[in-house]
Formats: sequence, structure tokens, C-alpha cells
Amino acid sequence: MNENSNSILNTEIHNAFEIIQNGGIILYPTDTIWGIGCDATNPEAVAKIYKLKQRNDSQTMICLMNGEKMMYNVFKDIPAVAWEILDLSEKPTTLILDNARNIAPNIIGIDKTLGVRIVKEPFCFKLMERMKKPLVSTSANISGMFTPKSFKEISPEIINGVDYVVNLHRDKICDKPSTIIKLTNDCQVKIIRK
Repeated sequence: MNENSNSILNTEIHNAFEIIQNGGIILYPTDTIWGIGCDATNPEAVAKIYKLKQRNDSQTMICLMNGEKMMYNVFKDIPAVAWEILDLSEKPTTLILDNARNIAPNIIGIDKTLGVRIVKEPFCFKLMERMKKPLVSTSANISGMFTPKSFKEISPEIINGVDYVVNLHRDKICDKPSTIIKLTNDCQVKIIRK
């Protein structure tokens, strides 16, 4: 990464952090698709995303995390197989795990589960490093509408409904959603999406 692109990345991280710290929501590129996000520990910010997406809050959203420490802050018990799956995965993988804690209650499923994905993508990773908290991630669309594969496919309603639009990767095509695997503490594994 050259000095100029590093400077742009740091500026975008700073701008997004300021918005998130004040309870705002952002539109940002993830390791898979463009997402709408906020501080995953802030129920008011999470509620803003549900409202923008016109989504029932019983349909949960996932959290991005930047590593093991953050995972153990949210889950007291993580099945060993979770780490094996993450180590062996060749593409971004979302795990649905039991008994989330230290997170906004309106993002936890009625069955006490939470979908999480560890990301290495520099913007998301460094933003969470600065936040010291997980980041909500949900597709940048109104609930029930198609998932945009690039920034130019995102509806004006979404773009105008967030507090900040991250100015990175606007020309990237994102057509590979994550694999989703549900793991229970009693070691049951269920593939939800390959």
C-alpha cells in the first residue's frame, strides 16, 4: 500500500470512527459485500439500522470482529471446532454461535445466538481496532430487496439514510457472500449457506 492510499485509509477510519462513536451508522465495504454498520454494543444505533432497512428486529444481523480477543469478549465458550473451521476456510465464513454477551440485545437472536465473522480486510480490521468493539454488518439494501454487488447498485434511500458513506472500494464488485455455519455448544454443526 503506498503512502497516499494509506493516508486515505486512515482518514476514512477516522471519519467512520467519529460517526460510530457518536451513535451513528455507516455504509462501508467489507470483506464480502457493502454493508451498513454501527457499534454492535449500542442498541440505539442497531435500531437505526433496522429502521433504515425496514426490517423486523427478529431478523438478526451479524457482527464483524477482528480476532480472538474480541470473540472471547462476546462468547464465554467457543467450540474448538469453530477455530478449526476458521483456520481451514478459504473464503469469508460467518459462524452462528450460542450465548452471546456484551453486545446490544437487539442484535442477538431469540435463540440467544449471534452470527460473527472475523475479518482481516484493512478498513474493517483497523476500524474495530480503534473502536475496541465489534461492528454490525448487514447488506446495504432495504429488507427483501436484492443485495447490491457494487456501490453503484446501492439505492439512494440507503445512501441518504446513513450518517457516513466510506469513500473506499467504490468500484469493487462484491458477488461472494460469506459461507454461514451454525455451531452449537453441544458441537452440532449445520451449514446454512455454502
